Amino acid sequence: MEMDAKVIRTEEQYQEYLKEIHRIISTTLKKGAEETEKLELLSILVDAFEKRKYPIEAPDPISAIQFRMQEQGLKQADLVPYFGTRSRVSEVLAGKRPLTVNMIRALSTGLGISAETLIGTESGGQRTTGHEEVDWGRFPVKEMLARGWFRKAANKAALSTEELVRGFIGDVGIEFGNAEFRRSIGGDAYSPVTKYALCAWTARVIEKAREKKSSLGSYDRNQFSIGFMRELAQLSWFERGPSLAVEFLQKQGIAVVVERHLKGTLLDGAALQDENGTPIIGLTLRFDRLDNFWFTLLHEVAHLWKHVNNEETFLDNLDASSSDRRELEANRIAKEALIPQVAWKRSDAYLNPTSSNIDKLSRDLKIHPAIIAGRVRKDRGDYTIFTDLIGLGQVQKHFAFSEDEV
Repeated sequence: MEMDAKVIRTEEQYQEYLKEIHRIISTTLKKGAEETEKLELLSILVDAFEKRKYPIEAPDPISAIQFRMQEQGLKQADLVPYFGTRSRVSEVLAGKRPLTVNMIRALSTGLGISAETLIGTESGGQRTTGHEEVDWGRFPVKEMLARGWFRKAANKAALSTEELVRGFIGDVGIEFGNAEFRRSIGGDAYSPVTKYALCAWTARVIEKAREKKSSLGSYDRNQFSIGFMRELAQLSWFERGPSLAVEFLQKQGIAVVVERHLKGTLLDGAALQDENGTPIIGLTLRFDRLDNFWFTLLHEVAHLWKHVNNEETFLDNLDASSSDRRELEANRIAKEALIPQVAWKRSDAYLNPTSSNIDKLSRDLKIHPAIIAGRVRKDRGDYTIFTDLIGLGQVQKHFAFSEDEV
């Protein structure tokens, strides 16, 4: 079908482009083929039209708070630490009292509601300033030692906890305490309780990424596109998919580090940039499942594409519900790259999810059936179905961890 693609202005034109996208993705695409270029162009046009016609409205502060209360099973009494008194909780939720700066800070860090939602401006993430008193004993030093993270420190036994940790994180350019913590941490894995462990884990990921420097290809931020993301997603079709994906990204100049999360942290992945501009993806493989691996990986690549800069680090717990627009955008891009929305809504796997229908769609899209089974489970909110299809125990076997090297 010949088509002179133009900006979408009508519903009829929108439907026509959707049909063409569906036709193209049903065929086997070759990199650089004219059809691949057309698919990317049409996807961009359709995405732009959907954003204009169906914009994602940010929830108002009260609705966001009430949603998080319902999600976590909280009562008004549970909010007293964030508001100060029971009466203030009632007044704020009734719309009779505005949120103060202190309340916003407390809610943002305690309940994980973005400052952007609470005050209507872009949140720069959570930042630890130089005015904060640092308790060096809160770093998980024993666990860090057990994993061999302090190998570079000479005469470890003679060093205090502060000297040991300050030297470790200082080596990668993170200054914690008297100097400002120069990285702004965003993402739903952040918690005031676990910030020390997250800081240590981030430092370890940067250190490991620098060890990969000689094996990285040349990085070009302009390489990112829907086509790039889908090419990455289709590596899931292969038995060695997870390791092939890491190799693919590293050839594109992106350092991928697999490092288990530290105890107490709910961390799936991270996206950040080193001081020299090297993009870094960190993966914990907290859940040894193929569906989780591929969504986490694509989510972090989306962050690199759209959000990461020299100062901002995204630490993600993908089980958490987020109201941050950047997290929502990364989720949308990852979902579209893995299973294009137009193909999903019209597929038998969506309309009548069975093992055979999941297998059929996976063959049509050339992606692993675990990705589709995971999408069905997520959309239906039922994590008891298709457990035999989500690739349990099929990820960690491809990678080595720090403790394996000690």
